[in-house]
Amino acid sequence: MLRLAPITNLSSPTEKVSSAENITNFQRLKHRLKKYSLFEHLSGLWFSRELTKSGITVTSGGFPLPKVVNKGGQIITGNCHFYSGVLLEVGEKGSLEIGTGTYINRNSTIVAFDRVTIGKECMIAWNVSIMDSEMHPVISEELVNKPVYIKNNAWIGCHVVILKGVTIGTGSLIAAGSVVTKDTPPYSIAAGVPAKVIEKANPDINYQQAASVPSTQPAG
Repeated sequence: MLRLAPITNLSSPTEKVSSAENITNFQRLKHRLKKYSLFEHLSGLWFSRELTKSGITVTSGGFPLPKVVNKGGQIITGNCHFYSGVLLEVGEKGSLEIGTGTYINRNSTIVAFDRVTIGKECMIAWNVSIMDSEMHPVISEELVNKPVYIKNNAWIGCHVVILKGVTIGTGSLIAAGSVVTKDTPPYSIAAGVPAKVIEKANPDINYQQAASVPSTQPAG
């Protein structure tokens, strides 16, 4: 069943969100029906059955369809767009939350054994790995999971790896191929292995609007 109830706000009151947030669910749905094929809507509806709670869900890119491996945790999404090959894996006590207007591109993987929270209007490019766990102990050390937070309007480039315990600040951009091991301040550009801040980002830019990504307009 398609569930259109608004989800819990994933951001603090001080963080910027698009004015499109005030668009009603009916307006979002009407806009999406003009943007995406019937198959994209139906496959999104099929995919959303695996989610604990979701808004309007669209999937694109054909097969393989996005996949969920849920070992007992919860996955809560807003009005989101997922591409083929995406994998969402949640542990027994894990929590994954993805805000409205965010899209996850092809073959990206998100692992939440503790907590992964992705804010609103984020762009997650292809082949990105986001993990709050190493998923097994390293030699004799005890396995410790640490939450990952990606704040609103962040842009994560292709082939980026985001490791446990990291917070990506609001409006930040992570360059392609980076490995993020430490927090990234709001409105910054980080690159490298390990990723380091190389420049400040413009706080007035909405990356999705600047890139003219079609999936963002109805989701807001």
